[in-house]
Amino acid sequence: MVTDYQQAREALGVRLRGLRYTAPGGQITSTQLADALDWPVSKVSKLEHGRQTATRADLRAWAEGTGQAEALPELVSHLAGFETRIRSWRRQLASGQQAVQEYWAAETARSRTIRVWEESTVPGLLQTAAYAQAVLTRYAQLHGSAADTEEAVLVRMRRQEWLYEAGHHLRAVVWEPALRALICPPSVLASQLDRLAGAIGMNTVELGVVPLSAALKISPANSFSILDDRVVAVEDWHAELWLDDAESIALYGKTWSTLRESAVYGAEAHHIIASARRALGAG
Repeated sequence: MVTDYQQAREALGVRLRGLRYTAPGGQITSTQLADALDWPVSKVSKLEHGRQTATRADLRAWAEGTGQAEALPELVSHLAGFETRIRSWRRQLASGQQAVQEYWAAETARSRTIRVWEESTVPGLLQTAAYAQAVLTRYAQLHGSAADTEEAVLVRMRRQEWLYEAGHHLRAVVWEPALRALICPPSVLASQLDRLAGAIGMNTVELGVVPLSAALKISPANSFSILDDRVVAVEDWHAELWLDDAESIALYGKTWSTLRESAVYGAEAHHIIASARRALGAG
């Protein structure tokens, strides 16, 4: 199946090929362009046929190499159009986790209301530093990213200041297994559950828990966040999807509302959190 992302990559490749064909001094061959840019010819071919994702540096080199530097803003716009849809972890984590957390912090700061669904971990805006350290360390190990977890945790903790600013609202729905998953030592999870229990009384937080015993109208799946009906961020193993088209936002809004129908709040949510806490013992 050809994805929207792949179609966008191929469309950018067509535009790049067009620049090569219409160079001011006449058509430039693939070999000539590769030689001029000190690239292998295979890279030119992959970019033109949508088999490789261009970087901004690649686009700049291409525009200048074909004598059409003025085309760069258009090319970058093309790239941004599908980079906002799929942000691969490999590319994002190339320089470490701190940059990813800073991107999230900026998007959070732009938002007034954030709706979250989490099926496996506690939402980032409600994490303790020790819990965040454990989670981010696991992901760093999985993706082999730079060892800047402590810096990333600091950014995540600063992002939580958003919760204490007037006019902000976090509406989080969490599946009960997320309260019991030992992604961290039991003592760390115990403190994290205490933090969650305290969040229930916050004016800016609406925390719902979907019990394991609840009847579900839809199967729990990937975690996602909806920021102000402006953009949806969906997490997967290989990438984050940032979707800003109205159709996708509406679908995820409906999905969130459907999952929320199975959640409990207030004293009932507190009871489930307390039960998970007791299962850990006194740690």
